[in-house]
Amino acid sequence: MNNKKIKTIFLTLAISITAGTTINHYCFAQSSTISRPAVSPAIQYTQVGALDVVSAPHKYMNKYIKIKGKFDKFSTLGLDYPPAMRASDKYISFLIQRPDVPNHNIPLSELKIFLKKEIAEKHIDLDAGDEIEFCGRIFSSALGDAWMDVDDFKVLTAKKEPKKEEKTIE
Repeated sequence: MNNKKIKTIFLTLAISITAGTTINHYCFAQSSTISRPAVSPAIQYTQVGALDVVSAPHKYMNKYIKIKGKFDKFSTLGLDYPPAMRASDKYISFLIQRPDVPNHNIPLSELKIFLKKEIAEKHIDLDAGDEIEFCGRIFSSALGDAWMDVDDFKVLTAKKEPKKEEKTIE
């Protein structure tokens, strides 16, 4: 190849790279200003009743909500269900008790609540009836039920204190 062809190839390559970078920068700038809403520094959660959510899950789609309730049990309910996929290797679901049945422990199975396993492992001592509060977002209404990802999980009151190990003196 002669020097003129080499110079032409390098010049074409340089122009292509510069044009591509400029186009990418322009497209990114456009997409970030047009399609993305302003991001709030902190998500605001709205306190709602669990029965309100299960009675109209579509009303709460993609909304950030906070629910107080009584813990029932950890479960595998809803895991690995393709239309609302949360993998059982990363998540565990849990149930709360129905607030409209105070004298019995009946789970509110219409509310599918998903918690990351590493968070759930910190609360393995929970018992049915312990009061909890959790915040998150309704991400699906598959099967007519509310499916919720939990962002924050708090134990408000535990029915019984965790057992302390007794030290024996030898």
